[in-house]
Amino acid sequence: QVQLLESGGGLVQAGGSLRLSCATSGTIRTINAMGWYRQTPAKQRESVATITSGGRTIYADSVKGRFTISRDNAKNTVYLQMNSLQPEDTAVYICSVIMGVNNYWGQGTQVTVSS
Repeated sequence: QVQLLESGGGLVQAGGSLRLSCATSGTIRTINAMGWYRQTPAKQRESVATITSGGRTIYADSVKGRFTISRDNAKNTVYLQMNSLQPEDTAVYICSVIMGVNNYWGQGTQVTVSS
């Protein structure tokens, strides 16, 4: 079994910052990629940022220059530093971890940005 535990969501004013964390526990094999998605009732789940085992990062155009994804391999943890947050960033942020052919998902953490 693999568990993903997210933390760091909350309410912030526009222009503010939040840092999300996602810790992986359980039966951990080689982690290929880790990432963050977000979802709102009006939109499909969208990829926000991904970091590969080699450290390559991929960002959605809407967050480039504002969000930074990083990972601590020793702790099997992925982070998302979110700066200059805007109301349109409001969503449930969901952690994703890929091990082999399996994609594991966290429960999600709410991020709300007030104008």
